[in-house]
Amino acid sequence: MAPRILTLANQKGGVGKTTTAINLATALAAIGERVLIVDLDPQGNASTGLGIMRADRGVSSYELLVGEATIDQAAIMTSVPHVALVPSTLDLLGVELTIAQHGDRAYRLRDAFRGLDLLRIDDEPVTYVLVDCPPSLNLLTINALVAADAVLVPLQCEFFALEGLSQLLKTIEQIRSTLNARLSIQGVVMTMYDGRNNLSAQVLADVRHEMGNLVYDTVIPRNVRLSEAPSYGKPALLYDLKCAGSQAYLRLATEVIRRERQLAAA
Repeated sequence: MAPRILTLANQKGGVGKTTTAINLATALAAIGERVLIVDLDPQGNASTGLGIMRADRGVSSYELLVGEATIDQAAIMTSVPHVALVPSTLDLLGVELTIAQHGDRAYRLRDAFRGLDLLRIDDEPVTYVLVDCPPSLNLLTINALVAADAVLVPLQCEFFALEGLSQLLKTIEQIRSTLNARLSIQGVVMTMYDGRNNLSAQVLADVRHEMGNLVYDTVIPRNVRLSEAPSYGKPALLYDLKCAGSQAYLRLATEVIRRERQLAAA
């Protein structure tokens, strides 16, 4: 079967996008999946958070988008079992200028993913691709949405959460109607939830009311260990498996797979 491509997108920064990409990938790998993370953020936080130093990023997602490398040339193994990464470099800051005049500028990542069947992780085919987007709705994010089967939306439990979500949903609908008819929303994951804070509970209730079953049952708590792990170049699941954040991401991975199986059976 072709790998499922999930894009993690939210135009707001600081919502836990990269934390979710790293730890969800690790959790999926822990239950037997082979996962490729594609870092499309010029800041390269997903790459750093997986311990890939800038000096080791010889081929990056920039080369992938401009057609100078294939997916199997760009992907490198990480220290996380069964997880590979296409790293990011600051070259991505200039990718829009490089490809903006090309008619296929929105399809560059989708076309690069045609080589996924050649990529092997520990001698097995890739089953999931997670694309970590920059915190904006720019050409990089559009490429990620056009290439995806579904979108996973991390949403911080804060006052303006729904306002940002509505703009993202409009963009997803525009992409679906013009560039990628198969695009769907895999789910909305609420992040940085603080059970001691009435605002967090109210935001969670509001988002569930508006989005219904699209909101995952799993809520990612505000957790110190989740914040510390990237500075050690590790996912939280390797840094502290027993912490509340790690356990939440294991539950989220189970939910993601369950939804994928329900979709396949439909």
